[in-house]
Amino acid sequence: MQKKTVRSGLVGAGFSATFHFEAIEKVYGANVEVIGVHAKDMDMARAFAQKREIQAFESLDELIANVDVVHVNTPPYAHEPVSVAALAADKHVICEKPLTGYFGDGSDDFHWDNADMEVALEQALTSVERMLEAERNSKGRLMYAENWVYSPAIQKEREILEKTGAQILWIHGEEAHSGSHSVDYAYAARCGGGVLIGKGCHPLSAALYLKRVEGRVRDGKPIRPKAVSARAHAITKVPDFRDEGHIRCDYYDIDDFSMIHIVFEDDTIATVFASDIVLGGIHNWLEICANNHRSLCNINPNTAMQTYNPVDANFRDIYTVEKIETKQGWACTSPDEDFFTGYPQEMEAFYRCAAYGDSIESDMNLAADSISTIYSAYVSAARKGAEVPVKAYG
Repeated sequence: MQKKTVRSGLVGAGFSATFHFEAIEKVYGANVEVIGVHAKDMDMARAFAQKREIQAFESLDELIANVDVVHVNTPPYAHEPVSVAALAADKHVICEKPLTGYFGDGSDDFHWDNADMEVALEQALTSVERMLEAERNSKGRLMYAENWVYSPAIQKEREILEKTGAQILWIHGEEAHSGSHSVDYAYAARCGGGVLIGKGCHPLSAALYLKRVEGRVRDGKPIRPKAVSARAHAITKVPDFRDEGHIRCDYYDIDDFSMIHIVFEDDTIATVFASDIVLGGIHNWLEICANNHRSLCNINPNTAMQTYNPVDANFRDIYTVEKIETKQGWACTSPDEDFFTGYPQEMEAFYRCAAYGDSIESDMNLAADSISTIYSAYVSAARKGAEVPVKAYG
């Protein structure tokens, strides 16, 4: 079969745009032509474009008109308007996580601690429903860029579930490190909350995905979340926190630790931790306890390679693993970190969908359930952990 050519464009020119571009270059099932980039900061967009020999578009509309696939790599507050604009033009959308959210009341003094979480949930779900409607009315698809779904370990667990008909009893997962470098991440009005949404979306979406797979195999329909309880804290803001310079602590109004407990329709459970107060690099993992097996999915770090370096300067020009504070001593040096985290695999799947109409594992319904669970969890946290029902989307 002759490969189809698909034209793509990036909206945003920061960290996620960089790894999207690198993952696009590894797509082999279709011929992908990256046409250009647009960003709110056009100086940043021009620098991004010049380095990669693509065009810097002055307007979003101009970029959308010239491509088949739009990558949404903006801060979360812009995910909905960019995605809806692209879908309205019948273009496919690859939207970074979290899908959308609640970004405040528009006031200059908005502060997450003073926000009404029931309003946050209502407005986040209204945003989700607008995006669902935009996809229904479009010839394009919205593809949810949750790379955990496509990581090799999670996909191997999918195979186990499909071939053994396992019942998942408990999923336990975590994403943690010492804090994001993003300026936007410090503000709930730009990112829709703190660590619960910014990091918790990853293990949560993977857990929701695997329960969807389980239900699909056994009954032909997903097993969806029905209730959640949660706690969220801002540990680096407590009066007695002692800053030693290793953990980011300049956040404006966000939570930096969270834990959520999900109950599914079949009364099985998942627990998810997300944290910005953990040293030693990124800690991304998901454990599955089923009625016929147990799996521990180490996404980052893993032991595919380990190195010992006696002098930090020796590895000055060698990438070891994301977010590690030092290159001295033992490290789980990743030979291909992008592969283990699922970036090239998700991009391959998305471009096969765009080119040939192939099905995808990480879709709008999974994204919607993730947002619904997260904001229901924020309501629970505001109620000191009381259980809150979750509206599931499909």
